[in-house]
This record gives sequence, structure tokens and C-alpha cells, in this order.
Amino acid sequence: MVTSTGNGLARRDRQRRLAEFWYYFSENKGAVIGLVVFALLVIVALFAPLIAPYDPSTQFRDALLVPPLWEEGGRLEFLLGTDAIGRDILSRLIHGARYSLFIGCVVVSLALLGGISVGLVAGFMRGWVDTVIMRIMDVILAFPSLLLALVLVAVLGPGLLNAMISIAIVLQPQFVRLTRAAVLSESNREYVTAARVVGASPFYLMTRTILPNCLPPVIVQATLSFSEAILSAAGLGFLGMGAQPPTPEWGTMLAEAREFILRAWWVVTFPGVAILITVLAINLIGDGLRDALDPKLKRS
Repeated sequence: MVTSTGNGLARRDRQRRLAEFWYYFSENKGAVIGLVVFALLVIVALFAPLIAPYDPSTQFRDALLVPPLWEEGGRLEFLLGTDAIGRDILSRLIHGARYSLFIGCVVVSLALLGGISVGLVAGFMRGWVDTVIMRIMDVILAFPSLLLALVLVAVLGPGLLNAMISIAIVLQPQFVRLTRAAVLSESNREYVTAARVVGASPFYLMTRTILPNCLPPVIVQATLSFSEAILSAAGLGFLGMGAQPPTPEWGTMLAEAREFILRAWWVVTFPGVAILITVLAINLIGDGLRDALDPKLKRS
């Protein structure tokens, strides 16, 4: 009976917290719009083979650089036109959403896991361990992020997997510094001291006591890093060091269309707009998460 009552209280507390979170998140109308756009992108990515009118690699030799439907010379079967070798741009954009969201998820997961782990160790251990870790992070931050990612990809070799690993390494310092600062702030609080008094192990203190209270700012940073990962991957793809043709990744599509900027605007514009909309939606969600998770920003 006691256990049942305790579970009921815990469930109601979770529901209350969720309702409070949604209240503050929904106060930011831009964040709600961003969430709707992002949800549509996820649906498009998941059902790309069903939504896309053609396979992204199919070439129509009789339809090279066909303009969009509303332009003179446009054709109904190619709503957004075709590229220089006759591939449907709409189909490539739809399938490209899969790659962009996959890149964001993998990069943020790697950076989040590594950054939180290293930041916890640095903030909890302190001393020379903290000094060594933070100096390494300072060295990484001393380089321009895209340039460092480009160097790492050049060392590892061009390709989507190596590009994601390189971007994750570049994003590490943001999570390490943020987690370390949160750990230093939480380490001297009463609940941590009480856990130490009752004999909690260092691992338990780090993972079960301190970490849950450090997550809100890290979650917001992860959201913003998601968009940064998509932009960096697109930049590497544009430079020929990321996803390789004929992969329908938006940055690679831009790289393939460079020579047609003046004579076929649609080949360059639509991938760029797709990147813009995706990054903007994710950044708006990040603003909403910051409003909902930061107690200082909550309005009474």
C-alpha cells in the first residue's frame, strides 16, 4: 500500500513537472513554431522513401537543369526542378533530411557523452586532473571550429563518418566546460554534503547526485549544438570533405551546384533554404528549452 501510494505521488510529481515545463516552453511562440517545423522534418526524414516522388539517384537524361514548375520551361513531374545530371531536386532534398538529422543526432550524442563524462571528472576531481583537461579544451577552442574539423577530416580521410567524428571532437569543449562549471557550482551544496556523510561513493556522487542537477543547461547546449553540427557537416560537404557524391546531403548538393549559381539558381537555393529552415527551427527550440529549464528566466 505504501509502495503504491509512493508510486502515485511520484507519477503526479512527474506530470506536474511536465505540465510546468510545457507551460513555460509554450510561452515562447517561436519555440512552438520551431518544434512544429522540426517535427515535420522528422516525419519527412522517416518516411522519405514514401514521400519522395523519385529515387534521389535516378537520372532523367531528357530533363537536365529543368527549372521549378512556376518558371518558364518547368515541368509538372519536377516540382522544384532538376540538377545538372537530371536528378529530381525535391527527392534529393527529402532524402537529404535523413542525412542532416542523422548527422545531428550522432554528433550531439558523441559530444554529449564524451563532454559530460570528461566535465564530470574535471569538476569533481579538480587539482591537476582538472588543469590538464581544461588546458586541452583550451587548445581545441583556440582553433576555428570549421578549420579544426577540416584538418581532422583531412587526417582521417573524407567521408560522412569521419566528418561526424571530427565535428563531435570540435564540439567537446562546449560540453566539458559547461558540465564542469555546473559540477563546481553543485559540489558544495547541502544535498551533496549529506550524500558524502552517509558514505556515497565518488561514482555515485557524480552520476546519481550531481549529474541530474547539471543537465538543464547541458540539454539547452545540446539543442544548439545540433544545429551547429548540421551547419558544420554542410560546410564540410560543400568543401568536398564530408558526405561524398552521389549522397543527397544538403552541403554536398551545394558543392555540386557551385558552377550553376548564375544560370540555374534553383540548384543552389533550395538546399540552402533547407539548411536555413532546419537550423532556425532547432535554434528556436533551444530558446524555448532555455526559457523552460532555467529557473531564472521563468516568469511568475
